[in-house]
Amino acid sequence: MTLVSLFLLLAWDLSGLDVPLAHLAGDEHGFPLRSQHAFVLVMHAFPRTLSSMLVLGLLIGIVRPWSFLQRLTRTERTQLALSVVGAMLLVTAFKKMNTTSCPWDLAEFGGSARYVSHWLWGVRDGGPGHCFPAGHASSAFGFLAGWFVIRRAAPELSRRWLLLSLAFGLFLGLGQQLRGAHYMSHTLWTAFTCWTFGLLLDAALGLRARHRVAASSHSPATAVSAASVSRPELS
Repeated sequence: MTLVSLFLLLAWDLSGLDVPLAHLAGDEHGFPLRSQHAFVLVMHAFPRTLSSMLVLGLLIGIVRPWSFLQRLTRTERTQLALSVVGAMLLVTAFKKMNTTSCPWDLAEFGGSARYVSHWLWGVRDGGPGHCFPAGHASSAFGFLAGWFVIRRAAPELSRRWLLLSLAFGLFLGLGQQLRGAHYMSHTLWTAFTCWTFGLLLDAALGLRARHRVAASSHSPATAVSAASVSRPELS
């Protein structure tokens, strides 16, 4: 599924539809919804606050589990929180390093930048940059990274967790696109980044756990214990 998603994402990048879609929401005068108070409140401020509260709840849940977290071990709760927070921070780090500007910075939308693909690393577009990938969408997509824990610990919840994370991430991404803050590719790459981070973290921790089990099974103390059990008593 990860490889298929990557293929579709690369196909979107090659389609060149980012700018035409942006033109559906803005023109040479800018994006009307960029500073529209009610729209910004519903699509930006409130979701970010809700996401922060949920992340705080996961962090608190490591030591004081609540709701479904009570069915997870402390190790699983730690991985869940680390996956979500780590994915969000990774997207933020990518944004800090990238020179791609937002749609509202383009000259054709009233700004001063020219369009440059986010794949042209190091090529500046004349704008402020730091707009790729979509940071706001990671407020929801970050929870995708936690799915790899949920699917084992609470399988009946995993489907809803996955669908809600995707739905709200796309919802927030669409809102930012209508405001001129991001292209669709920015949103899609954020989803893929968060998903891949969760996958790699889960694989790394699983490998580490298997190595620890293998090491303990071959430790001298284990060997002595096994030998004492298998040695017959002398009569």
